[in-house]
Amino acid sequence: MDFEQTQGQNRPYPGPSQTYTPAQSGTDAPPPIPPTMQTPSPRPKKKGSGWRIFWGIVLAFSLLANVLLFFGIIGIMMLSGGMFTLSQTYPEQILEDGPASSKIAVIRMQGVIDNQISEEVRRQLDAAAGDRRVKAVILRAVTPGGTVSASDQIHHAITQFRQKSNKPIVAFMQSMATSGGYYTSVACDKIVAEPTVITGSIGVIMSNLVIRDLLENKLGIDPVVIKSGPKKDWPSMFSHMTEEQKQYLMDKLITPAYERFIQLVADGRPQLTMEEIRTLADGSIYGAEEARANKLIDQVGYIDQAIATAKSLGGISRARVVEYYRSPTILSLFGAETKPSLKLDRDTLHELSVPQLLYLWDANQ
Repeated sequence: MDFEQTQGQNRPYPGPSQTYTPAQSGTDAPPPIPPTMQTPSPRPKKKGSGWRIFWGIVLAFSLLANVLLFFGIIGIMMLSGGMFTLSQTYPEQILEDGPASSKIAVIRMQGVIDNQISEEVRRQLDAAAGDRRVKAVILRAVTPGGTVSASDQIHHAITQFRQKSNKPIVAFMQSMATSGGYYTSVACDKIVAEPTVITGSIGVIMSNLVIRDLLENKLGIDPVVIKSGPKKDWPSMFSHMTEEQKQYLMDKLITPAYERFIQLVADGRPQLTMEEIRTLADGSIYGAEEARANKLIDQVGYIDQAIATAKSLGGISRARVVEYYRSPTILSLFGAETKPSLKLDRDTLHELSVPQLLYLWDANQ
């Protein structure tokens, strides 16, 4: 082996500070430079990853809190520290504590009496009749009256309740219980009224609008009515009422409703003669003391007097006094239950054009 060749093969590579030149290697080709190991630079972290984690945690806690709130509301409605108990069909708010085996149920009749209030009162009376622990009922009346039909339905429901359940019911008048409010109260066993109450207004009222002049003179609209007989549209909002029409409506509507009112007052207030009732039933309103003096009510007092009267009639000395209330729906809890907006449709036009027969004290008339 040639010594120079061997020596050339064993010649070390130039150091990092040396430079390879052909003179150093003679005719030999330069040896390959071995690859250097480079440490890869770390990837930069994505910005905002910490905030995403934070908001994810916040969202999770928010969902959990809403779930807990939902079940908490349900639990509070059912068991709120003993303030609320659950009847067979209606929740109860405790007004006066006492033994659960003897209860007095308070049913609120508030606002202008219509079919919705009538149905609500009837259902609550059914609940009280079906609860063996209820020994007596108080009808809390805060109303100026309402439609003849709805007032009569409540009177009938109270009468049926007394006959079927054999439980006493006391009417308790607060603030105002006029016309239909008094009509329904006379179906009860006793009537108690607050000292400042307004009651009476025994009678019937009906009114209608006449818009013919407005249509013709202001809007240029000429209403045309085609009917099979002269009385088909009495009373009409497109023509002024004649004396014949007034007498016709008096005979057909006002007088029968008025006579029924008089008769039911006579049935519920046997202390009064028919002549006395007709004298009082001229539409006049009465204060509490005047109503008691005229035998329209039995006592003047507050809710405690009504409770004492109910206990006496029910034959009990102690009782838990509860008031029924409408069970809230899930939609109403979260504000999703809204009243329908007024729409000028056929039903609305019919209600506006057809006069209603009312047991109502309407001071605006």
